[in-house]
Amino acid sequence: MSLLSRLPQVEGTYTENRDMSGLSWLRTGGPADVVFQPAHMADLAHFMKNLPADIPVLPVGVCSNMIIRDGGLRGVVIRLGRAFNGFEVMANGNVRVGAFALDAQVAKKAADAGLDLAFLRTIPGAIGGAIKMNAGCYGDYMADVFVSATAVTRAGDIVTLRAADLDFVYRSSALPDDTIIVQAVLKAPAAEPAQIHAKMEEALARRAASQPVKERSCGSTFRNPAGFSSTGRADDVMDLKAWKVIDDAGLRGATLGGAQMSEMHPNFLINTGNATSADLEGLGELVREKVRENSGITLEWEIMRVGDKA
Repeated sequence: MSLLSRLPQVEGTYTENRDMSGLSWLRTGGPADVVFQPAHMADLAHFMKNLPADIPVLPVGVCSNMIIRDGGLRGVVIRLGRAFNGFEVMANGNVRVGAFALDAQVAKKAADAGLDLAFLRTIPGAIGGAIKMNAGCYGDYMADVFVSATAVTRAGDIVTLRAADLDFVYRSSALPDDTIIVQAVLKAPAAEPAQIHAKMEEALARRAASQPVKERSCGSTFRNPAGFSSTGRADDVMDLKAWKVIDDAGLRGATLGGAQMSEMHPNFLINTGNATSADLEGLGELVREKVRENSGITLEWEIMRVGDKA
């Protein structure tokens, strides 16, 4: 019996053997057994409620923080689409956004409305993933602006999640892998639109001066080793930086196949053009090994690695 024949009837679309490299930020990875794109939230809840318990699911957005292995993905990959791309300024001044809305677009639309979510402008990816990973930069994090989220559980229940449910910490949250955020409410301080746009332009320039923004990369590969600043807050003011311990181990510019640790920023793992997922993950593991030998520090992946090896 094929996998597709075991899936519930839906209003959205199923695609068998979907090549995931075209959806991957890194442009690598094997096929997914089935990709499901729900038509709306109720369609997603119906799917989850009626899905056989032995079939795994993996929600993805734009795969901007993910290595999809070359052997592909088993079960059903759930990818939200345009139906989950909304943006609305609420009467109380908060912002309601769809989980598939791009972080950068949310930042720009909020700025037009006089609301400062400028830190999202430089973060690749979509809102759902940013919440799950507590994405942030330059000291601002999703945890700082998060009010609530609507999500669909593996059992097909539609639930409201608060900050206490997600237990935000540095670069992660307690959101279960098979619970799918469909929309979120964010708070933002008011400011002059021109001032916010200028702030975003400054952040873009700052990023371009220190990071390989034109390369195919998922951003920071490893979490900063300290995890928290001396104040205990999950932010970027660390006593120890991942890029520094990588650099100290002589790994700036290190390569494996088509993968490279950036010459510009050694905590950025890039596809130089012909890398496989095995090259990327293998180089990352080599970096972890060499850093551990050099400094005794074990780097923790910030990028998710999913699927089967070839």
